[in-house]
Amino acid sequence: RLFAHWEAVASTHRVSLPPDMAGPIAQMARHRHAREPVPYVSLSQHGKCEEVAYEERQYPAGKWACVTMGEPMYEQSISMSFMKLMRYICKENSVGCHLGMTVPVLNEIHLTKEGTELEREVLTAYYLPGQFQQNPPVPMDPEIHITERAPLRVITRVFYGITTEETILREVSVFWELLGPTDTVLRGTYIVASYENPSIPQRRNEIWFICQA
Repeated sequence: RLFAHWEAVASTHRVSLPPDMAGPIAQMARHRHAREPVPYVSLSQHGKCEEVAYEERQYPAGKWACVTMGEPMYEQSISMSFMKLMRYICKENSVGCHLGMTVPVLNEIHLTKEGTELEREVLTAYYLPGQFQQNPPVPMDPEIHITERAPLRVITRVFYGITTEETILREVSVFWELLGPTDTVLRGTYIVASYENPSIPQRRNEIWFICQA
């Protein structure tokens, strides 16, 4: 029943679910309440009427498992990448055990020069839990790369619901309107941070604007 549910979710992303995902899906379901947050320091919060509109944060350097995909649709790329990462998290690694889930999972996107659509390639990154930061398990899948990502300063804004190219472009546009003219953040490269699995319709996401070094 669980596999059928995920199959239905995958079909909304125009992706077919391979039978070998049954094991990782069952494992993820068993461990769904044990999720380690990616560490960060909140630098400032900005808002109106006591409601936070956006927050500036500093993330430390750390090791991430990363996959890059360039499918025709954004949802296809992140789905295919996360299936690979699920296999790695669940068993297909050099220690042969469940590594544990961390949140958020990051999807790094690039806009075309015109800024009207996303470039096809999306990098999806999973933060290694604290116990594996010093000695990350080696992935069996050669398309997964363990990367030491530099410290990152970002301005973040929460949004809820599905993440498609259309919703992401809209959220980026809304965030720019909120911030106003500024040269303190990058233009063209953004991060979509996902906190919940794709089967939750009103799931929590964030748009991250990357601060200039």
